[in-house]
Formats: sequence, C-alpha cells, structure tokens
Amino acid sequence: MIERKDITLEKAVLVGIVTKDQDEAKSKEYLDELEFLTYTAGGDVVKRFTQKMDMPNPKTFIGTGKIEDVRQFIEEHDIGTAIFDDELSAAQERNISKILNCKVLDRTNLILDIFAQRAQTSYARTQVELAQCEYLLPRLRGMWTHLERQKGGIGMRGPGETEIETDRRIVRDKIALLKERIKTIDKQMSVQRGNRGAMARVALVGYTNVGKSTLMNVISKSEVFAENKLFATLDTTVRKVVIKNLPFLLSDTVGFIRKLPTQLVESFKSTLDEVREADLLLHIVDISHPNFEEHIESVNKILGEIKSSDKSTIMVFNKIDAYHPEPLDHDDLETERTKRHYSLDEWKRTWMGKVGDNALFISALNKDNLEDFKKRVYEEVRQIHITRFPYNHFLYPDYDENQE
Repeated sequence: MIERKDITLEKAVLVGIVTKDQDEAKSKEYLDELEFLTYTAGGDVVKRFTQKMDMPNPKTFIGTGKIEDVRQFIEEHDIGTAIFDDELSAAQERNISKILNCKVLDRTNLILDIFAQRAQTSYARTQVELAQCEYLLPRLRGMWTHLERQKGGIGMRGPGETEIETDRRIVRDKIALLKERIKTIDKQMSVQRGNRGAMARVALVGYTNVGKSTLMNVISKSEVFAENKLFATLDTTVRKVVIKNLPFLLSDTVGFIRKLPTQLVESFKSTLDEVREADLLLHIVDISHPNFEEHIESVNKILGEIKSSDKSTIMVFNKIDAYHPEPLDHDDLETERTKRHYSLDEWKRTWMGKVGDNALFISALNKDNLEDFKKRVYEEVRQIHITRFPYNHFLYPDYDENQE
C-alpha cells in the first residue's frame, strides 16, 4: 500500500471555508499550513478558493456556485488536484470528484500521503498503513460506483458476496493483521526501553517544523534528518547525550499538527511511548511563527490525550534569529499595537516570564544561547539523577563548577 515514488510537482488548488468558528484570519492561517503541507507532499498551489458559510454543504462541502467556479478554473488551467482543508465524508468526496473531474484530497488524505513518503522504518510504515486502511474503509463504496450491486431476479438469488463486501472484509482483515504486527513491535520496543537502564530520559516535543531535529543534531552531535518541511521526522530517534560529565537519553519524536486525523493519533500513540516514559519534556516552540501560541495549545492538547501533560517541562522558544516583530511607526495613531508588534524582551515580560526559569530563548540553527540551554537541561537532569542515585550525587557538581 505504501509505495515509495519519485514525486513530481503537481498543480493544485486549495479550498477552504470561513465559518462562525473559523474566521477569515484563522481560515487564511489554516490554508497557509495546507499550502505548506501541499508543498511538502510535492504539489504546487496555483490558487485558493474560500467561501463564507454557516456550515459545510453536506453534498459538496462548498456551495454549488463556488464549486462551479472551482471547476471552471481547474478546466482552464489544467489542474490535476483539488485539496480541501477539512475532512470530507465519503459522499462529499464522491460528489466533488464527479463535478470537478480531477483528483480530490482532503487534509487527512494529504497528511497520510506525506507520512507514507516519510516513513523509513518498518514500524512507521506499519503505523501509516494502518491509518490508511482505517481511512479507506468507510470510503470503499465510492470506489465501486462502476459496478452495480448484486440484484435480485432469476438466477441471482442465494448466497454470495458483492465486490464491495469482499473488499471491506479484506481491508478489515488487513487492519486486524496490522494491529497485531504493531502489538508485536511494541513489545520489542518496550524491552529495548527496559534495557536502557535507569538513565534519565528527556524527550523533545512540539509542533511540526519547529526545529526539534536540528536541536537534536546540535546537542547530540548526531545526524537526524532535518529539513524545512512538515513531518521531516516520523521515526522516533533516541541518542545518548553527555553534557559536561552527565549522561542522559534524548529522544526526538514526531511533530504534532492541528486538525490531526484521528486515525493518525491512534496509530502513532505507541510511537509516543518515548514521551510517556520520559522524565523531562523539552517543549520546542517556533517563536518566529505568527500563531505560535495556538501551536502550544495544540501540543498541550495532544500531550493531555497521551496522559503526559503533568510531566516536568521546559519551554524552549526556538528560531529567535528568524523572529521579526511587525514594524509600527511611533507616529501611527490609527494602528492598534498587538502581540505581532512585541519585541522578544516584551514577550519575556508576558506570560512567558510567569513560567519560572523554565522559558528559554534559543536558535538551534545559529547556536544562540545554547550554553544557557545546556546549563538548564543539565540542572534538571542532575536533579533527576541524584534523586534516583542519591549515593553518587558528588559525581555531578553544579554546572559552573564543572570543567570542559
């Protein structure tokens, strides 16, 4: 099911809606993210379509007039793919495909496609395949519209199975098989985690594309794949790191994203065992992103789902080199000053200053403030270590007392 292919740039259009729960600004932000997802998957966004609606149209997601505009644009510009920002039902997908006469994807399908490209290990590939099967199962009906369902009549009565029923059974069997395979791999990984001894464990968590893998490479001097694309890392990587003379295990996990498909949350919960078993979480945040506060909320929500929200956490604000507040002229009396105009020092005086000394501001790429970062992590891990091994606390003096 997951075949690796060379991806050529496909021309695509994006479709989103503005509702009472999702205003124009939020809709634009979601479409920006969807465009980045499309680019990551190997697509080139030619145009965006949005429509104000109270709720999505149950038949075609957007109104009949707007979908006709989309159809005309696709026809005139030879577009191969239409991507919708929300998850489409099987009926919506079928109806839209008939009207647009091109490939129709929703956000879930797009994320699954990226995961299929990025999965390297057999474990990640199995998890993605399970998510794909669970996504596919309710949509099988639309794939058999060219076949008539079994009809009654002379010679047509009696036992038998229609094509769609056969396929549903095959997919259900496949899902059961993949779940068993994941259980087996989970047991193996649990044994591996147990064999790591009582060393302190630190996990990097955060939204996708915030620089977790780059920070991992800098701190552990390893070569974890890092790229300015969404979901560059799918496979959990664990490295032994030594700061001064204190060893601990550092793990890099899959990034989170808003509107994450439920199938993927379920499939990747076992991958997040590294987070569950960590003694300390480093919550990495891309402060250069205009909506990083929403990203923090999304990550905290998923941490709550995997019962890890009560763990000791250090907030690490990364990419300070790329942070540029929106300029505001002092003589401008009309424009209201908002968070977008805050300098880094002003941000530090907001709620960030209320999380104790937990908030750190670094640039993993330019290695800015890494010494402060190492000192803070060392102190936290040292505390975990001497609590676990009280008889050898003298081995790990205060950070400043250590010699390089």
